[in-house]
Amino acid sequence: MRKGELTRQKVLEASVGLASRLGLEGLTIGNLADELGLSKSGLFAHFQSKEALQVQTLEAAAERFTEAVIRPALAAPRGIPRLRELCERWLTWPRVVPQEGGCLFVAAAVELDDRPGPARDTLVRVQRDWMDFLAGAVRIAVAEGHLKPRTDPVQFAFELYGVMLSTHHAHRLLGDPKATTRARRALEDLIARHAVEPH
Repeated sequence: MRKGELTRQKVLEASVGLASRLGLEGLTIGNLADELGLSKSGLFAHFQSKEALQVQTLEAAAERFTEAVIRPALAAPRGIPRLRELCERWLTWPRVVPQEGGCLFVAAAVELDDRPGPARDTLVRVQRDWMDFLAGAVRIAVAEGHLKPRTDPVQFAFELYGVMLSTHHAHRLLGDPKATTRARRALEDLIARHAVEPH
């Protein structure tokens, strides 16, 4: 990897952490330069605008999510074991990829839900891709005979996403020390409702 690419990677890692703390609107080329001890002009050459910085920060976070959650989980056996592994890694990802303010995607969803523009478009695409991936993992679990044939993969993914959002809320806002335990229990309840009964 060339020096310029390494510098860019370091900058985007810092921008993900900063956006988690300050929000995407709080993320500017100026405060990112201060965070890294770099010149504003140097960073401006990389990003050209605050909007471009926001988009590339979301894309970098999506790449980190893929590396921390999706790729490792694909090593688990297909079906329910892979669903469980995806959820375990999803629960830990804001700690694996440093995000002091919690999951950047959750924070950005609140910030951008009624604000049109390239950053919102990027976030919508990233989140739809993730929901599609989850639904695909459920379809595989059905094909493997782990979940009932009538299981609706999109509904399953929707409910699973709801569990994760409530877990984030319980952990970050309410300080519930059992949030992760409750998330695992909710996942097992969701699986049990759809699992093929053993013969």
